[in-house]
Amino acid sequence: MKYDVIVIGGGPSGLMASVAAASNGARVLLLDKGDKLGRKLAISGGGRCNVTNRLPVDEIIQHIPGNGRFLYSAFSIFNNEHIIAFFEGLGIALKEEDNGRMFPVSNKASDVVAALLNKIKALGVTIWSNTPVETIQYDEEAVTAVVLKNGTVLPTKAVIVAVGGKSVPHTGSTGDGYHWAKKAGHTITDLYPTEVPITSKEAFVTSKTLQGLSLRNISLSVWNPKGKLIKAHSGDMIFTHFGISGPAALRCSQYVVKALKKFKTTTISMAVDAFPDKHEETLFQELNALFKDEPKKALKNVLKGIVPERYLLFLVEKAGLSPDVTGEHLPKQHFRDFVTLLKKFTFEVNGTLSIEKAFVTGGGVSVKEIEPKTMASKKKAGLYFCGEVLDLHGYTGGYNITVAFVTGHLAGTNAAQH
Repeated sequence: MKYDVIVIGGGPSGLMASVAAASNGARVLLLDKGDKLGRKLAISGGGRCNVTNRLPVDEIIQHIPGNGRFLYSAFSIFNNEHIIAFFEGLGIALKEEDNGRMFPVSNKASDVVAALLNKIKALGVTIWSNTPVETIQYDEEAVTAVVLKNGTVLPTKAVIVAVGGKSVPHTGSTGDGYHWAKKAGHTITDLYPTEVPITSKEAFVTSKTLQGLSLRNISLSVWNPKGKLIKAHSGDMIFTHFGISGPAALRCSQYVVKALKKFKTTTISMAVDAFPDKHEETLFQELNALFKDEPKKALKNVLKGIVPERYLLFLVEKAGLSPDVTGEHLPKQHFRDFVTLLKKFTFEVNGTLSIEKAFVTGGGVSVKEIEPKTMASKKKAGLYFCGEVLDLHGYTGGYNITVAFVTGHLAGTNAAQH
């Protein structure tokens, strides 16, 4: 049987592309090299599947630092509200959580995957799993066929590449799509890890002094070698045996990678502000007043609870103070240094974990060579790209999956019409 549209990749964008293409009357073949479709969906949102985010489109685009503006046209056709309506139409009740994140009421990613697979099957999409693709064939102008690893040639007029990036390779994302894109004449921008834990060789990291310690509602920032702020993100973080992780660290990670490359340096500075909503002088006066009230009490008891105890004692020692010093003997300059550290504890980082350990791949098929309203290649007719294989990436919080569903829907719809 000849297929009108062949979709390569059974992740979020490939599943959505299959639904859209089949809904528009195309005979669709979905190929996936793994034995299970929707593996990235199944582990997203900590296994709960954060299907999209309900923030206004402008704000969503601000949360997609990797070429988000390219998506304005796409969002004018199919956006986060359409995604919500789509899943509710499949019988998946959704609920809104903090910062606009949308989850299934059941808290089960498996429900989302099952609903998508049922829809695909109901639309008559042919699914071949455990079917790795060798290459895509083109003539001068257009796509002609997909060639499988076993040598089978599948003639077709439209191919959608939805194979993901290089992150989370156990879900099948191993960078296959970049070769096929290059063969069609596409530019692949530099690949790098984003939304990934950050590494450091600082003594407090190697000695595991703060390992496992979480800080809540802090501001974490990245600084260039001249002491200028590059980026700051608020949220939670955790100290690990290799550096730092947690939401704020993941969001800062791409800026660390880019700064190390741009400034050709081996380390870059980061800083933690434990009181982002207070000026340093205000904080100094407030804490100083606590000692005036209880001049005979030890510092560690007076300041108990302002930050987690391990972090408090760590900064106290860094400032040259004793945790047992009382208010009446408190050295003013050392105390000022301690407050400065609460507002800006600076440390050096030397990179991130590998792209395979990242949640998201930065870089990919250049969006300058993609039609923004259709996801069609500007190089070969009948070739479409969607999802993480494109040079598009967002922060965690439902933004990447939104990109996957939106670009998948457009690619599927337009491939069917092609």
